[in-house]
Amino acid sequence: MITSQIERVDNYRWRIPRDYQEGMRVPGIVYATEDMFNKAIDGQAFKQVANVAHLPGIVKYSLAMPDIHWGYGFPIGGVAATDPDNGGVISPGGVGYDINCGLRLLRSNLEYEDIKKEITNLVSSIYSSVPAGVGSKGDLVLSKKEERNLLIKGARWAVERGFGVKEDLTYCEENGQIDGADPDKVSDRAYERGRDQCGTLGSGNHFLEIQVIAEIYDEPSADSLGLKKGAITIMIHTGSRGFGYQVCDDYLKTMVKAVSKYNINIPDRQLASAPINSSEAKDYIGAMRCAANYAWANRQYITHLIRAVFEKYFNQSRSSLGLNLVYDVAHNIAKFEKHIVDGEEKTLCVHRKGATRAFGPNHAEIPEDYKDIGQPVIIPGDMGTASYLLLGTERAMKESFGSTCHGAGRVMSRTEAIKKGRNRSISKELKDRGIFVLSRGKKTLLEEMPDAYKDIDQVVNVVVSAGISKKVCKMRPLGVIKG
Repeated sequence: MITSQIERVDNYRWRIPRDYQEGMRVPGIVYATEDMFNKAIDGQAFKQVANVAHLPGIVKYSLAMPDIHWGYGFPIGGVAATDPDNGGVISPGGVGYDINCGLRLLRSNLEYEDIKKEITNLVSSIYSSVPAGVGSKGDLVLSKKEERNLLIKGARWAVERGFGVKEDLTYCEENGQIDGADPDKVSDRAYERGRDQCGTLGSGNHFLEIQVIAEIYDEPSADSLGLKKGAITIMIHTGSRGFGYQVCDDYLKTMVKAVSKYNINIPDRQLASAPINSSEAKDYIGAMRCAANYAWANRQYITHLIRAVFEKYFNQSRSSLGLNLVYDVAHNIAKFEKHIVDGEEKTLCVHRKGATRAFGPNHAEIPEDYKDIGQPVIIPGDMGTASYLLLGTERAMKESFGSTCHGAGRVMSRTEAIKKGRNRSISKELKDRGIFVLSRGKKTLLEEMPDAYKDIDQVVNVVVSAGISKKVCKMRPLGVIKG
């Protein structure tokens, strides 16, 4: 990679010009500080930004957020929009294997003083109620008919069965149910994998976290969101589990064939794709939306399980505890959205791969309560550092297709983290910092140790300084559950 070809735009943006690689249709834009840029430049992620710029129908630029690191096809932190009216394609590599992996944030009326002596017992109770880890199975076992219903209705399916309240749907992206899901486009193997995993956390970087709001940066916005300093929040990070993985795996094979069929020229077969108006793309979109709805149903049922634990533990109802949903956002998905391109409004297929939707104030898809402030954006750190609640901005709408970062971003592979963490007790290190953690295995804690991630404060500072997000508050972890 010839680094001199990459141009510094300002303190937080870097431009990869079209002549960086033959065949690029648009330039690349990477959000990063100089230090982040220098540390990342020898890796493969910047090359992946350039590779994505080869996709047919891509508009404006290939984007990468400051949590950028290497991924399958697209970098994690990658954003790209394609135009269906000008040969635009859809690529499963731009969505990822864990379709609609996302974040959900609950607020509460509890304060730190109410809970500080209860964290160990409370986390243990949640750990016993929410299955976590590789291949974990929940207490819901669905018939084929019921699973099809879940795939169409998403979180609404769960709420209709008493696993939540209707207000939960109001505060979900897409109201927790994206239209156009087609269960007939899902393989039998995906159905098999999904029938008993709804309500499970999964492994890797998925987590449940009890937090305390440590800092408020925007009091009026925090008030609108029902948040105050010292209050307890609960964060859920999980996705579509084995179901979504299988959908991606199935359609990657379809897309590899489509590349030849439609003469698509790409520098990496992991960017296999098909024209949006083709039968292959339409089938994938129908199946991907099923997986997205599965993920929303999964997070909704986990919310139900967590509320049940809190109600029993504190002998209070959900409403008296104030365990209400702040927001739920996806960060691995492709969606059709209206954006301005060269002064004209166009419907684009926006791929977000480890990136979060960040719509600005007054957008039609934001809940009425949040219209004046913009869409909430949930940004987790690693299990040893803070997480943030941000808001989308008008500049994000103009500059990043209404997108921002999704987390800290890895700086070590899982293999490297295990190697470097040998002979360390991550749980003890965290306990010494006042964070109680439970995990299905030591390996997960080594893979996910804080050292394996970028500094979340720096990542958030980039998107805030670049104007594509706005800070509301910072949450400090008290108790963490890892798969």
